[in-house]
Amino acid sequence: MTTVIQDADAPAADTLEHLEIQGVKKDFGATTAIEKLDLSVRQGEFLSLLGPSGCGKTTLLRMIAGFEAPTAGRILLSGRDIVSLPPHRRPVNTVFQSYLLFPHMNIADNIAYGLKQAKTRKSEIRDRVREVLALVRMEDFADRKPEQLSGGQQQRIALARALVNRPEVLLLDEPMSALDRKLREEMQLELKRLHTKLGTTFIFVTHDQEEALAMSDRIVVMYDGVIQQIGSGEEIYANPVNGFVAGFIGKQNFVPAEVTAADSAGARLRTANTVMESRSLTAGPASASGDRKALTVGDKVRVAIRPERMRVTQVGAGATEVNTARGRILSVSFLGDVVQYMVQVGSNDEILARVPAAGAEILKPDTEVDLSWDADAVTVYTTEDGA
Repeated sequence: MTTVIQDADAPAADTLEHLEIQGVKKDFGATTAIEKLDLSVRQGEFLSLLGPSGCGKTTLLRMIAGFEAPTAGRILLSGRDIVSLPPHRRPVNTVFQSYLLFPHMNIADNIAYGLKQAKTRKSEIRDRVREVLALVRMEDFADRKPEQLSGGQQQRIALARALVNRPEVLLLDEPMSALDRKLREEMQLELKRLHTKLGTTFIFVTHDQEEALAMSDRIVVMYDGVIQQIGSGEEIYANPVNGFVAGFIGKQNFVPAEVTAADSAGARLRTANTVMESRSLTAGPASASGDRKALTVGDKVRVAIRPERMRVTQVGAGATEVNTARGRILSVSFLGDVVQYMVQVGSNDEILARVPAAGAEILKPDTEVDLSWDADAVTVYTTEDGA
């Protein structure tokens, strides 16, 4: 996999870099979990590490926390190298997938545990516990035991226990993975509220791209121990630098094609079932410097089109020769705000299309339709660029 590091929203020179990961690598025996990488996290940023299972995101988080030692490289927090410090000496706290609340203690004592271990004054412990319970809106639950709380309430207490220590950096290792969808969405809003109120640096690990898009200032997309792209959710979604990012962030239609013409305005491409025009002048993946391969006639490529960029119309309703394809609806799904169609085009392409549900006529399976899309909806990738 080619190393791709592109920060689409680079900070100004005077932006304070709170956490610096410099040349960090992690090997487990003969297996490399993290390739040598560099990453800067800004003061007060909500940064998400996003990628599939096994991509290295949790290993990277554990190295920041001190639970794993890097094979090579430095981790600087406010300019100080913390690699040699044990976890309890780092101004960092972690919220895990399992909340790890002590079942024999009430909620107030669970939250106060770290402060008591640090021999904080009793009056200060009392004030800080009260303060953080108010912060997570759990003031009335101080005397309850963990088993008396719901999953969402237990998660809030786990957050409170981490925040009461006033860490410089809060690490969150997929803390919402055990919650149902509705509760996850509620807790996403709660986390953003806490982050805005506190201004603490948050580093959040998730494999859920919708979760990362909903909460993050910037997203670090990882695959196979390598950073693929860094940027805001909007930048990564709209301008993925390679096929992996394009396929991992949101839904994507990939279709093999050949370049039949290329000039300063873009390219014309032929697929098995249609002719496309694209505004793309280059194909990915991008290198670390941002360079991409210029398109030339005869190139074998893959084109990518987001489902929401597809229009679905009755056959013959304004179809053109370019950027259209005729097909048959295989399935229809009503998703609330959108209607999703799976359309068979020719003998070998299945295309996913999503159209706004409001005011739309919902077409039936087996209906013949025309798909159409704009030239700026077509992104081009090399055939070697994996998705």
